Amino acid sequence: MPAATPSSYSITIRLHTSPDYAVVGRVATAIAEQGGIVTAIDIADSRHDSLVVDATCSGFNLDHTDDLVAAVEAIEGVKVHKVSDRTFLLHLGGKIEVRSKVSLRTRDDLSMAYTPGVGRVSTAIAKNPEDARRLTVKGNSVAVVTDGSAVLGLGNIGPEAAMPVMEGKAALFKQFANIDAWPICLASQDTDEIVKAVEMIAPGFGGINLEDIAAPRCFEIERRLRDKLDIPVFHDDQHGTAIVVLAALRNALRVVGKWLEESRIVVAGGGAAGSAIVTLLLAAGANDVVVYDREGLLSADDERLSGAKLELAQRTNPRRVRGDLPDGLEGADVFIGVSAPNLLKAEWIRDHMSEDPIVFALANPDPEIDPAEAAQYAKVVASGRSDYPNQINNVLAFPGVFRGLLDAHAEDITVAMLIRAADAIAGVVKDEEINPSYIIPSVFHADVADAVAVAIAGEGKTSAGATGPIQVGSRATAAPIDETGTLPRVR
Repeated sequence: MPAATPSSYSITIRLHTSPDYAVVGRVATAIAEQGGIVTAIDIADSRHDSLVVDATCSGFNLDHTDDLVAAVEAIEGVKVHKVSDRTFLLHLGGKIEVRSKVSLRTRDDLSMAYTPGVGRVSTAIAKNPEDARRLTVKGNSVAVVTDGSAVLGLGNIGPEAAMPVMEGKAALFKQFANIDAWPICLASQDTDEIVKAVEMIAPGFGGINLEDIAAPRCFEIERRLRDKLDIPVFHDDQHGTAIVVLAALRNALRVVGKWLEESRIVVAGGGAAGSAIVTLLLAAGANDVVVYDREGLLSADDERLSGAKLELAQRTNPRRVRGDLPDGLEGADVFIGVSAPNLLKAEWIRDHMSEDPIVFALANPDPEIDPAEAAQYAKVVASGRSDYPNQINNVLAFPGVFRGLLDAHAEDITVAMLIRAADAIAGVVKDEEINPSYIIPSVFHADVADAVAVAIAGEGKTSAGATGPIQVGSRATAAPIDETGTLPRVR
């Protein structure tokens, strides 16, 4: 079955039928026989000679939904009037909007919110630019920046086509962390132009979230912006993914009774996400990480490698393992995939990996192995899919990360912050809750964003340039750092 979740292909079929209420049962049966999921059947209008029926159902892809419509249309006495794609309906007019936080009902209101009163506020900010964080939306705003070059699993589709994704990201910022985020879709894929554009709009924002920018360009863009700007720059495809993967791995290792420092880990995919995952795993204490990419297992003694791949190889693979993926899996405790669909075979888990293996198949939209197949031999399985347990979703990280950064008035984001964020997410899953099917909390868990924000803000207080009071929720606390500044040994 395709990896897409049924809700992605939800349709409402408006039917004109004969005045026979038994037709409702026949419609439901026809949809179910085609493998569709009926979520609602409503009588929109009833007359003595006809019925108007709305049948809402879900398929697994566009072809499947076409089959559902055809099955209903084949019922005697039923005519399909129109078909509405509920996902497209949700996007009509966009998913976000701007609203005023203040009343503008009288001339007195207007004189304070705008001219002449606003001039006093502008003058104050001109004298002390840091006041912009308190007196404007800057203190609670994030720019979600893309060039449309690596959007989800769709590839280089351009800035206009990237807008729905960036709008969705902005909606998630608001829903989970009450942050005002703005989609910034740039009509350039030139590194210099992107850096300059973001640098020019930065005064209006408290943070920059880079999104769906292809590697290796994304690495340089992030590095240069971090050097230039006095606000935090976060590439979610890299660091958001890495945070959630580390959090899930912490708890998966708790389930199987292994230690991160002693585990052999294979990461399939040396792009943006894979590189960031490797960096965070190493910083968190992992000692034996091997990366697999198009060139095979990356090793520092491979003369074919150069650039980012060589740099990645030099930081990993201490045993200098060479060859294909099964060679890297020999004795491995963990497989983390951020690469391509159908890369991992179930028998490789059985024949090559260690006892109680952990498999994270995270390629989007189709994973390296179907989670159900992996579960035949792996002790713990995670994926990016919402229809299986243990969904690795960046929504667990980025809202709380930016909430903490904004509240701490942080000017940068550090590896220590990322590790603390991962530990905070992992800590939301209590000892009495953890099991192979529950190693990571739901994206709707009420404690996640607060826990991450506290962890980030706590570290942000000691980061270069961090100023201002810490104003975050107190429902969870961050993992402690000892007096030497090192993280405690965590399973």
